[in-house]
Amino acid sequence: MPESNAFIPVSDGVRLAATLYLPDTDGPWPALLEAYPYRKDDLSVYADSYRRLRDEGDFAVCRLDTRGTGSSEGVATAEYPPQEGDDLCEVIAWLAQQPWCTGAVGMFGTSYSGFNSLQTAMRQPPALKAVTAIFATDDRYTDDVHFGGGVRKAMEFGYPLFMVSMNALPAVPSLAGPGWRERWLQRIDELEPWFGSIEEQNDGPFWRQGSVRPGYDQIRVPTMIVAGWSDVYRTALPRLYEHLTVPKRMVIGPWSHMGTDASIPGPRVDLTPELVRWFDRYLRGTRNGVETEPPVTVFVRRSTRPEPDLDAYRGRWRHEPEWPPARGRDRVREAAVAGRGGRPEHDGTETLTVRGDIGTTAHIRGTYYPPYGLAIDQRTDDVHSLTYDWPVAVDLEILGTPVLEATVRSSQPVAFLSARLCEVLPDGTSVLVSRGLLNLTHRRSHTAPEALVPGELYTVAVELDTTSWVFEAGNRIRLAIAGADWPAFWPPPRAAELTITVDQTRLVLPEMPGPDPIETPPALLAVADEPGKPTTRERAINGASWRIEHDVYARETRVVVDQDSFTELPDGSTARMTDRVRTGVDPAHPGHAWVESTSECEVVWPELTARTVARLGLRSDPATWNFDLTLEVFENGEPIASRHWQAVTPRALQ
Repeated sequence: MPESNAFIPVSDGVRLAATLYLPDTDGPWPALLEAYPYRKDDLSVYADSYRRLRDEGDFAVCRLDTRGTGSSEGVATAEYPPQEGDDLCEVIAWLAQQPWCTGAVGMFGTSYSGFNSLQTAMRQPPALKAVTAIFATDDRYTDDVHFGGGVRKAMEFGYPLFMVSMNALPAVPSLAGPGWRERWLQRIDELEPWFGSIEEQNDGPFWRQGSVRPGYDQIRVPTMIVAGWSDVYRTALPRLYEHLTVPKRMVIGPWSHMGTDASIPGPRVDLTPELVRWFDRYLRGTRNGVETEPPVTVFVRRSTRPEPDLDAYRGRWRHEPEWPPARGRDRVREAAVAGRGGRPEHDGTETLTVRGDIGTTAHIRGTYYPPYGLAIDQRTDDVHSLTYDWPVAVDLEILGTPVLEATVRSSQPVAFLSARLCEVLPDGTSVLVSRGLLNLTHRRSHTAPEALVPGELYTVAVELDTTSWVFEAGNRIRLAIAGADWPAFWPPPRAAELTITVDQTRLVLPEMPGPDPIETPPALLAVADEPGKPTTRERAINGASWRIEHDVYARETRVVVDQDSFTELPDGSTARMTDRVRTGVDPAHPGHAWVESTSECEVVWPELTARTVARLGLRSDPATWNFDLTLEVFENGEPIASRHWQAVTPRALQ
């Protein structure tokens, strides 16, 4: 049958649930594997994308529920555990041995399945011949949803909470067969929340598990990378590409953590033809030109007014012959010769008292699907930052990783340094181009941080997100320096005074001089909204809410996001997800911050209705984190199980 459900056995006796999409042509065919923990049969079906790869590429496609998720057996113990890698190698071998398979297997996927595609490639299973990683990372500590710059993230706590709620649902009863309810109750009893980041505050073995860096040479199959300038992994993937020594290709678009054909912002493109060409070349050996074409395709963004639900950036597509571009030039802009806030040039030192709520105008959580929106006008945050402006005489393109090099002292032993690169338009609108944050105790090492000596000078480098941008003539380049970037990141424990030595502080921009190195533009297939139907933007923000609140009497700033989604499945079943996140901070006492989040999942089958509700509270004072997590599980509206986890953890120079 063209589409069928299967259970793939692995060596310890666990069966992994898969859906197979087999072509209606004469086989055998190469196989493509995508492995997610997101429930293939109800909460994240994605059938249309698999059918296209089957029908347009003539591939056998396997969508897999990873161990302990969806309809697969076993326990989901963590993100990317070693057992999952073992399982995926066995699944690849199973696919290669099927009579309908040629023996060649490719892996692909977005986000989680992009991660495990890279991780599996590092294990070098013999039948794996090529991979494609979309919106993934090479380093789980520096470039994922948990930490960045040595600082715990705040809004990201919605992700592992969502996995608690999702992993407490049962297998699809009609697929699991007799005993499904007993296995459901066992799954709830054995459920392990994916919150290891509470204890693991510094880099080390916990974070190296599942990270490619520094073992890039362990990937020995052709690798295609797809990244987005508005995505959380915009720095990691170009870095990964740079270090790979296999046949490789990279496409960097304007996209957020959404499908390239449905992203806000656009322009949007159809990625399926590119996947088909890549796997056709390396799974079938078809000489289709992939290996002789320019290996890097980038969307060059131009100055665009900010919107939280921006439809598309201005700009154009271009090829590059390598990454990083050989023609790039680092150009230094000295803070001492910048006009600050329109005032004359200056030198000496400048001191900033840290506010805990700086960062609310920058994009949050990645950016993922709404309600996690794009950046808005930065002026509200600029007012409470040290700002340095340089005029733009002629259009100036940057492509790469900007760096703030600063000499700074702090009044506290733990302090953060935030940098935002902006373009200031003639009317004063401040447009975010890139941002970076560094826990100054991590200035030398993410594995062994060192407390600051209050009052002592330190010279540090803050890497901003890798980016593409054309600053337009008549506008201004702005560097904004602060001591927090909340709610994307947790605020520092105390409101330090940061003093910048201006004549020892500079911005290094990766400028791109000269004409395009390759005149022929990329031939990507553009995707446009259909007349008479809801636009991409309207569909994306449906049911989403994002609010920034200031409680004057409570002296607290809050960010609140809400999202609901509902899916009706072909068999009449329905799936619903609800996401609620509230986070707050006292701007003058940033150590006192909190996140409250609720994630609810409900699936209605003919046999029953299963609903799970997970609630998280994470609160801090300057010294500790207080973690409180509850799970409630309902069958046909009646409670059948509950779990509760609590922990008090010291802040380790956080």
